[in-house]
Amino acid sequence: MKELTWPTLENLVLPVKALFTGYLLVVGLGLMMAGGQIMLTHGMADGKFGLSMDDLVYSYYGNREGSKLEAKLNGSMKDYAPAENKLEMIKWARAGAPEAEWESKIKPVTDQYCVACHANMPGLVNVGEKDTMIKVAEIDHGASVTTLTRVSHIHLFGISFIFFLVGLIFSFATGFSPITKALLIFTPFLFLILDIAAWWLTKMAPGFAWLVMIGGFGYSLASTIMIFSSLYQMCVKPFMAKKV
Repeated sequence: MKELTWPTLENLVLPVKALFTGYLLVVGLGLMMAGGQIMLTHGMADGKFGLSMDDLVYSYYGNREGSKLEAKLNGSMKDYAPAENKLEMIKWARAGAPEAEWESKIKPVTDQYCVACHANMPGLVNVGEKDTMIKVAEIDHGASVTTLTRVSHIHLFGISFIFFLVGLIFSFATGFSPITKALLIFTPFLFLILDIAAWWLTKMAPGFAWLVMIGGFGYSLASTIMIFSSLYQMCVKPFMAKKV
């Protein structure tokens, strides 16, 4: 009986190489955009650009010395309103968000600087509504259980599917021992579980924030190795062999 052989990236037919190459290029670009999005959201939680432990603590555990409104106005939203207007909203939040001051002091500011995006873009809370704004002005306890549940299941389903296809393509690679290849394929799934588990742990205790950083770094590194190795073996290596 003839032994079945696993195909390699180098000897795949051209249409399959085109399919795999296009997918890896788009996924690689998507991972880069995801990194940029993290820098502009979680990375601005402490008001400074760049992802730090404080950013992760504020995002998941919260800044329990102040409100989400104050954290946003000093962080990712700090460039969207004049300093005097931001200070007015922060003082309002610290005073317990009195409803009597909503119409006269706060609503005109949100109407002018906030609702253009927050009332029209999906995923953003509508801070032009009094009840919503009062809720945002409460003490910041970080991501809610509802939010964590929703984002966790989206990431587990969506990102694992990406890793499955990247790993499947990389399984055709050569130059790696079977154990090395298996570890690289399995690593993103392991670190994805660690990353999401760390969100929940950090929600309960800020000391777990470093696990979030390790989880994200781990699956990003493994994915990068698989993507570049696969692209090299499909596109660059055959071309270099022909020149030789």
